[in-house]
Amino acid sequence: MKKFWLVMAGLVLVLSLAVVGLAGCSPGGTVRVDTSALRLGAGSQQEGIWVSGEGKVKVVPDVALLSLGIEVQEKSVAEAQAKAAGAMDSVMEALRDAGIAERDIQTTRFSIQQVTRWDADREEEIVVGYRVTNSVNAKIRDLDRAGSIIDAVAIAGGDLTRISGISFSVEDPTDLYREARIRAIEDARARAKTLAETAGIKLGKPTYIAETSYVPGPVYRDALKAAEGAAVTPISPGEMELTVTVQVVYDID
Repeated sequence: MKKFWLVMAGLVLVLSLAVVGLAGCSPGGTVRVDTSALRLGAGSQQEGIWVSGEGKVKVVPDVALLSLGIEVQEKSVAEAQAKAAGAMDSVMEALRDAGIAERDIQTTRFSIQQVTRWDADREEEIVVGYRVTNSVNAKIRDLDRAGSIIDAVAIAGGDLTRISGISFSVEDPTDLYREARIRAIEDARARAKTLAETAGIKLGKPTYIAETSYVPGPVYRDALKAAEGAAVTPISPGEMELTVTVQVVYDID
């Protein structure tokens, strides 16, 4: 029996020493485990060769988005709204006559606002009129006619016409982005291969791929109002660049 208790006492002492060793000098005797020397698993993304690849595709835009509208200021809401409605009807008719489909015309803003000024004698803002704004976006699919369409709209709306700008884009960029992705992957592999050869190691298969697509913002050009009888407003869509960036992690064989 005495031998049994001696063995138990020895086990308790060993365990106590182990706990003390783990607790160290931490406050309250909390057990601390040093993980700084732990090696990440083979599937961790911290291992391997990390590279970025970029693929670019240049393209000429095939659609234009014309931002235009009517702005009227009168002493009463009724007067301003009536004049704005008449002018916008003329503008819409000009767009339809130019071949712009109803589905390609979208109202983007309609507002009626008070116009005020500061009266120094009364020391207060006073209402001097009302401003009605009606804006639309018109998608132009035949870019060769963009200039003449702008001219027709400017003439139809007269001095009430407001053209804020014109932007260009691609109707369906699916195939273009596919090509950009292929180029990005090829670029990433070429970079990884160079690193592997320089380091004297063998490049393995990709274990991780992430893509970042850059969707270019609209390419804007100023659209100036042309007077009746003047030459057609020149419009140039220029060129756009679609970009895809990939981050790839290659294994090391």
